[in-house]
Amino acid sequence: MSQSDAPRLGIGIIGCGRVGASIGAAWRQAGHAIIGVSATSAASLERAEEMLPGVPVLDPDEITERAELVLIAVPDDEIAPLVTGLANLGRIHAGQILMHCSGRYGTEVLEAGTSLGALPIALHPSLTFTGTEVDLSRLRQATIAVTAPAPIRPVGEALVVELGAEPIDIAEADRPLYHAAITHASNHSITILTEAMELLAEAGVADPSAVLHTLVDASVANTMQNGPKALTGPISRGDVGTVEAHLAALTEFSLSRSNPSVRNSYIALARSTAAKALAMGRITEAQAQQILTALD
Repeated sequence: MSQSDAPRLGIGIIGCGRVGASIGAAWRQAGHAIIGVSATSAASLERAEEMLPGVPVLDPDEITERAELVLIAVPDDEIAPLVTGLANLGRIHAGQILMHCSGRYGTEVLEAGTSLGALPIALHPSLTFTGTEVDLSRLRQATIAVTAPAPIRPVGEALVVELGAEPIDIAEADRPLYHAAITHASNHSITILTEAMELLAEAGVADPSAVLHTLVDASVANTMQNGPKALTGPISRGDVGTVEAHLAALTEFSLSRSNPSVRNSYIALARSTAAKALAMGRITEAQAQQILTALD
């Protein structure tokens, strides 16, 4: 069956944050009808108007009552209470697809709805959203984790394909580990890069991003292609003196800012890097111990 022949759904979106707005817009492009969206803040109302023009802004209970598929795009801790509230109001019905986009949870968080016969699907895109049209093209380059009972998993996978993304199957029990990996790669990279930019600015560099851009792009590309073999730098060479010089500079920087966060980040990641370099045979046990001693 081609995408144009696939059944069209009436989709309701609860929460018009960056994720809900972008996914809703992508499904709309694929031919589904967005029957309503909930939005309360000025930012979400503006986003709804820009990304889902003409879609009525409705209350969550009205959306749930009308929709064949309900996309719950609210913060993680709000999902279960919201579903429970909608179930208690009698808005969730048997055969309705109930879906969320949290990386943390699988389908258990939708239990209040599935106990009434709703069909649960958990999707999570490996993408940082902007809530703008830029996301629509980026979705076509992303993977989306699908967690669902076996009978309905093909429906979740088909909906992912309609977004232009690639579905990957993640078991319920593996969802926290999956999300930890995604968070570690994405959010912590932002922390590392912004800290590096602060250090470069302190060193007198006028445009830190210009220094880091090509370097970081090459590091990411090399790691995606070669895995841990891409590891370079003073720790992978056993250059203890260089690590000591780094720590001295970072200590001075931390004292000047009364903030040890950058130094602490460097130490924690340097320890992990030393362990990886040792496991790969890049450095000897003696070199690893020297580095760890310096870091202590």
